[in-house]
Amino acid sequence: MKRIILYTACILLLAGCANGQTTNDFASVPKPKPGEKVATFGGGCFWSMSEAMSELRGVDKVVSGYAGGTTKNPTYEEVSSRETGHAEVVQIYYNPQVISYETLVNAFFFAHDPTELNRQGPDEGTDYRSIAFYRSPEEKATLLDVIKKVNASKHYSDPIVTQVVPFIAFYPAEQYHQGYYRLHLGENPYLTGVSEPKVMKFRKAEKAELKPEFQK
Repeated sequence: MKRIILYTACILLLAGCANGQTTNDFASVPKPKPGEKVATFGGGCFWSMSEAMSELRGVDKVVSGYAGGTTKNPTYEEVSSRETGHAEVVQIYYNPQVISYETLVNAFFFAHDPTELNRQGPDEGTDYRSIAFYRSPEEKATLLDVIKKVNASKHYSDPIVTQVVPFIAFYPAEQYHQGYYRLHLGENPYLTGVSEPKVMKFRKAEKAELKPEFQK
């Protein structure tokens, strides 16, 4: 049994987030539509995080990318080297008349495990750290308040270790990362073994906040 578990873990790691990809055709960063706001979060591999957050009511678009480091316009390979300081993140374009920033933050903390330091499941390293960016003092206060409430709820047995930092810059990831979950689910063993369970768990936890097609 131990050999089977170890073999399965090795397969998932070898098929991990973006393993084997090399193209550097970067996505573009869209401008918010009139009335839209933007939020940026990182919680492990952006494949599942992007899918989860895009399923929320009021979310128009989610772009996978990199933030939190110092290197401008980094590639996936550079971010994976952990020499840029960046984390894999998602930039969310949402309608605040439909979904509040607080609701978005709550969803973020259930879209990944915010108690794991510099890792998410089989993905290890600072590029997979839990990190939340704020664009105003009000957003910072909301983040800290939600963290306090989630900790108090004991939903997680360990305290949240998410970094809460001011937003500086977002760099879009390569085009092949965008919408990767929906395009390759069923083909990639990492998506089946790691990403899909996270998305299914998210749907169960956030059912009331999902778009109708994901509430089934």
